[in-house]
Amino acid sequence: MSEVGRKSLARNRRAFHEYQVADRLECGIELRGTEVKSMRERRFSFSDAYGRVNRGQLELVGLHISHYTHGNLFNHDPDRTRRLLAHRDEIERLRKRVDERGFTLIPLEFYLKQGLIKLDLGICRGKKLHDKREDLKKKAMQRDAEREMGRAR
Repeated sequence: MSEVGRKSLARNRRAFHEYQVADRLECGIELRGTEVKSMRERRFSFSDAYGRVNRGQLELVGLHISHYTHGNLFNHDPDRTRRLLAHRDEIERLRKRVDERGFTLIPLEFYLKQGLIKLDLGICRGKKLHDKREDLKKKAMQRDAEREMGRAR
């Protein structure tokens, strides 16, 4: 994935701790006018959000986008299910992976790309407690090694 012309709005750091990311997919997201403005202001929460394939459509459930402050009666429903935009063959590939035991679709990052809001959707499998502990140990060892390298100079 190219980082050029890409401005991150938010990353789901908890997802990288809770899940092993097996694969990623860049999706568009179908938004209404005031939703776009709220997301550009970073007024959204996706900590409990997940994706699902429903009747051949890719959907995002649990994304909360706050009301736009200047939206008056044209504001949107903050907790509605939003359609994700992807090619039909990609949706079918995701459906097959999710039907496998233990895989789920988790939003990893929202970002702006060429003026459009995009979503990095991860095909994830939940980590066990010992996997989480192992990752924390590796991070701590890496941090200690970098600290020692800094002192050696």
